[in-house]
Amino acid sequence: MKRRSFIGKTALAATATLAGSSFLYGNILSNKNLNKTLNIGVIGTGVRGKGLMTIINSIDQVNVVAACDVLPFRLKEGLRKSNSNPRGYSDYQKLLDDKNIDAVIVATPFNTHSKIAMDALDAGKHVYCEKTMAKGYTGIRELVKKAYESDPIFQVGHQYHSSRLYHHVVDLIQQGKIGNITAFECQWNRHGDWRRKVKDPKLEKAINWRMYRAFSGGLTAELCSHQIDFVNWVLGETPTQVMGVGGVDYWKDGRETYDNIHLIYKYPKGIKATFTCLTTNAREGYQIKILGDKGTIIIDRQNAWFYPEGNNNTKVTGVVDGVSGATLQWGKEKGYKIDVEHLNPTEQALIDFREAIQKNKQPECGILTGAKTAISVQMGLDAMYKNEIIRWKDDLLRF
Repeated sequence: MKRRSFIGKTALAATATLAGSSFLYGNILSNKNLNKTLNIGVIGTGVRGKGLMTIINSIDQVNVVAACDVLPFRLKEGLRKSNSNPRGYSDYQKLLDDKNIDAVIVATPFNTHSKIAMDALDAGKHVYCEKTMAKGYTGIRELVKKAYESDPIFQVGHQYHSSRLYHHVVDLIQQGKIGNITAFECQWNRHGDWRRKVKDPKLEKAINWRMYRAFSGGLTAELCSHQIDFVNWVLGETPTQVMGVGGVDYWKDGRETYDNIHLIYKYPKGIKATFTCLTTNAREGYQIKILGDKGTIIIDRQNAWFYPEGNNNTKVTGVVDGVSGATLQWGKEKGYKIDVEHLNPTEQALIDFREAIQKNKQPECGILTGAKTAISVQMGLDAMYKNEIIRWKDDLLRF
């Protein structure tokens, strides 16, 4: 039975409310892909697309067989990154027509995600859609509806949702490691104008699309979305309201998206999460603090540390070099290191995508998770741009 039939027969309209609910759906396909090499088409060969292609070179049973970009020089650069001699396209629709392609990666500007991903689903391709999943409430809603009416696997590129370190941290939190969560403090600070060099002024918006509101969600969608996704994941909830401010206060270069943002998200049980992103000071860079009444966990991109409340000399045990019960190392500035063997999060996310297709299972960061985060991102943008408190609307994804 096709998923679209399954949905129709199980009252989609009654079960698709995202606020606090889990929307599970069936995908009843054969496992004929279990040992098959996955042929990928990459749509968008900018910095992120090229980076993904490079990582795929080292992943078994995945080949980039095609790539597409509207900028010829970008496409040429992208094709050089792959070791599998992919075909090049300037029109993504022609790439989607290629029957040899099993799945696509959508790594295009934010405002194009929804349309391209929907077209890919219509073409029967599995989709790995880069974060943030879709721009605007209409684009999010349409893409979710299309995904639930379609058979292919859909994964969103919030790669930290695939990180085994992050999974371990979530498990520790849910097991009570830090007690009752009282707050999150998240930041992603950089020092630089966040611009790409443009040789031809006519290509300014095509290359620096992140600077313009029509194409981009700026720092909120491109950076903080990862941390918003994490908070939603830990709490198993979506925010009830969002407030925030931002501005173009330093880089006076014609950009429209803010060069600094400061957001506060409130969750159903009263927990608040702050998200800060600067382009003028890189102190401590990327960091998530999860604060509880028994301790704090701090995570960066590849590492995590635990700080117990009260006596910092409390003995903390774990697994060191395979020895269970060993005393974990205390770092003066970083607390007790949480040691977990894990891959680069993006590599792990691509491996998870391959396995989801091969084993015919829904990915950890699928359409529902991506939609929750995308709506949360849009709430943050609305809060700053409108200078209002924005509240979650339960009917956004009710069909």
